[in-house]
Amino acid sequence: MKVSLFIPCLTEHFFPSSGISMVKIFRHLGIDAEYIEDQTCCGQPAFNSGYRHEAVPLAEKFIRLFREKEYIIAPSGSCVSFVKNNYKELNISDELKPALKNISDRIFEFTEFLVDVMKIENLGGEFNHTVTYHDSCHLLRELNIHDQPRKLIRAIKNINFIEMNSADTCCGFGGTFSYKFENVSVAMTEQKCKNIEASGAEYCVGADSSCLMNIEGFLRKHKMNAKTIHIADLLAESLKL
Repeated sequence: MKVSLFIPCLTEHFFPSSGISMVKIFRHLGIDAEYIEDQTCCGQPAFNSGYRHEAVPLAEKFIRLFREKEYIIAPSGSCVSFVKNNYKELNISDELKPALKNISDRIFEFTEFLVDVMKIENLGGEFNHTVTYHDSCHLLRELNIHDQPRKLIRAIKNINFIEMNSADTCCGFGGTFSYKFENVSVAMTEQKCKNIEASGAEYCVGADSSCLMNIEGFLRKHKMNAKTIHIADLLAESLKL
């Protein structure tokens, strides 16, 4: 089996460790992982800002790069959801539409791939800390991924997993929402971080770097105790990879 890595912009530029952790885990499992050097942004920021026409060249480039790949795996529910659910709303060339259908069937978020495709729930790691989990919006609401990351977390030896209140409530980031509606966004982030702190968790685990970036910023600014960690980094650290 061979997987092709789809590394979103935020992962590449701000959280490369999550992509590296994903590769380490694949190697640990004996799965060959490749990175396509020519990949760029999938086009989601332009699309979500109303620039649908400008998103088309990015989408078409993505389709051309990945159309013959067996599996396409990303550490981001947001970007996977955009490719899987929103590319079909774009004016993609007729020549690429069959390839888009194939890609939509073969692109997966990291925990979804491990649990649903590989049927792996226990990687055998150990993590002696208390954690909680934040459900990112696209991952939960558009990809219906809820149990998969929790199964992987709970299977880690000596981990203390506590569900926070309103784990499925938005953290307030939402891309451009966070600066177009700053006051609303900050209030949402504050409530999310209060729920994290109230859980007593040392770490808030998530599957989208965008949410974790937003939450981590508020936690640090307000000198709260918890830290954030991407689930790929958590799994790699638990395995001491």
